[in-house]
Amino acid sequence: MLKNFSGRRGVRATSKAAEGLLARFTARTAPRPMVGAADHHAAVERLSASYRAIPAHATVRLAKKTSNLFRARARTDVPGLDVSGLAGVLSVDPVTRTADVQGMCTYADLVDATLAHGLAPLVVPQLKTITLGGAVTGLGIESTSFRSGLPHESVLEMDILTGSGEIVTARPEGEHADLFHGFPNSYGTLGYATRLRIALEEVDAAIALRHLRFHDIETLVTTMGLVVETGEHDGEAVDYLDGVVFSATESYLTLGRRSPLTGPTSDYTGQDIYYRSIQHDGARPRTDLLTTHDYLWRWDTDWFWCSRAFGVQRPMVRRLWPKRFRNSASYWKLIALDHRFDVADRLEARHGRPPRERVVQDIEVPITRTTEFVEWFLREVPIEPIWLCPVRSTGRWPLYPLRPGETYVNVGFWSSVPRAPDDPGATNRLIEAKVTDLQGHKSLYSDSFYDEGEFWSLYGGDTYAALKARYDPRSRLLDLYSKAVRRT
Repeated sequence: MLKNFSGRRGVRATSKAAEGLLARFTARTAPRPMVGAADHHAAVERLSASYRAIPAHATVRLAKKTSNLFRARARTDVPGLDVSGLAGVLSVDPVTRTADVQGMCTYADLVDATLAHGLAPLVVPQLKTITLGGAVTGLGIESTSFRSGLPHESVLEMDILTGSGEIVTARPEGEHADLFHGFPNSYGTLGYATRLRIALEEVDAAIALRHLRFHDIETLVTTMGLVVETGEHDGEAVDYLDGVVFSATESYLTLGRRSPLTGPTSDYTGQDIYYRSIQHDGARPRTDLLTTHDYLWRWDTDWFWCSRAFGVQRPMVRRLWPKRFRNSASYWKLIALDHRFDVADRLEARHGRPPRERVVQDIEVPITRTTEFVEWFLREVPIEPIWLCPVRSTGRWPLYPLRPGETYVNVGFWSSVPRAPDDPGATNRLIEAKVTDLQGHKSLYSDSFYDEGEFWSLYGGDTYAALKARYDPRSRLLDLYSKAVRRT
């Protein structure tokens, strides 16, 4: 392990302090045992059997305890698909730098397995509970996306249980290449991935950060574009890139560089809050050092900044809130309770305030239109902070057609606003219209309000129809519009 993380630039972590830090790093990333081929085969058989057992008229859903979707869905008494035994890592090959992973494996477990070899997935979405299959059939993004695209773009092949009940292996070329390219952004409406082979990349033990402050959005976006084009800033390599906007006059880019573990690192799983560490007066960049493990999960402890809704960022509450519950998995459970019992709206009513409209979205617009969108958003929508993450798609994905080679910026905003009495989705509709006007797209993990014609024009309607006819001819699975917009 020390050899793997001695630093690819020839620096060895040999001091006692560095060795202690390395021990802390490895203790946090002890991987679970690999899943054997026989166990995987048995799990796939259980999945297939559970699919056959669901009545033809019933809605097919996964029987899973967690979800990273924010849109509500209709309740059903029909048992879901049995995905037990499909949540592990099958193998990690340090020579070819690839991993075979089951579809329900979380990125937390995958990262633990790969970091033990000095490797990581090319793109690691921000929350530990996100699964490989979920990030591929949906969408994921992170600070390596400016150079590695979206998570599905590092997939080499995948086994998919299709709507017809058949398990096929889809690759970029060959018999099922259409499904391979159409699977991303299909959200389980064409099938479910049981196994994925993905590419990995070398990482160092730590990531050195520079937080650059900007006093206007245009300058930040211009600087971001230059970093994307050159892969550096002020002569220093940039391997990770994202940003946070607190207001029109206070925003930041965070530039990350692979680094050997040669000194003290910060820990944002305790009293300190990561996104607050970004802020400074701008006189000079603020620097920081995190282990690679802690950097990859820097947003999970506070769910970016959304833990403040639960009071977790108040010092007293934070001290009393058990550390093991300070993570996205716990916050999801609280959100699920709120959805079920309307807790937030009841509290608003007690104070004489109207219910709130949930505005939880990630959108992508071309970088040339990003300043316009962010400035418009700050004027029109009372939500802050917002997250920025540049992305370049490396291929053609018909259900989420970003133009290959063009830089887009993901803008993430996750909160709520007062609900208009005559239109519960007024703010979301306003945002959808603006994003479309700027030639962008939005992810479908949350509430959507498009009419059907506009939806299919944005999300590969003709291609999707052909895929549906081939891989789900009896429409056992919901179609994408029904799932994403009608929420049936």
